[in-house]
Amino acid sequence: MTAHWILFYDYVPDYLERRGEFRPKHFEHANAYRERGELVMAGAFGDQPNGAVLTFRTDDRSVVESFAQNDPYVKNGLVKNWTVRSWTVVIGGDA
Repeated sequence: MTAHWILFYDYVPDYLERRGEFRPKHFEHANAYRERGELVMAGAFGDQPNGAVLTFRTDDRSVVESFAQNDPYVKNGLVKNWTVRSWTVVIGGDA
């Protein structure tokens, strides 16, 4: 059975002002994981985003950790904290 994971991002207060420079590389990075079937969904919270959630489907937690560690948003200080949590899906998707 393939495991599910949630990656939580906490953005810095000036995230919206700073993201433009790094956004194309962030999407390129995310799309590589999506094309491999590891990244399932991703998105920021609300109109004034202070964080985001990214969901993954993989047997290996280190895939999610590697995503975060190598994400241009993290590497360039737009994400102040990130956390990986296992997620037990009981309805929908691969439940």
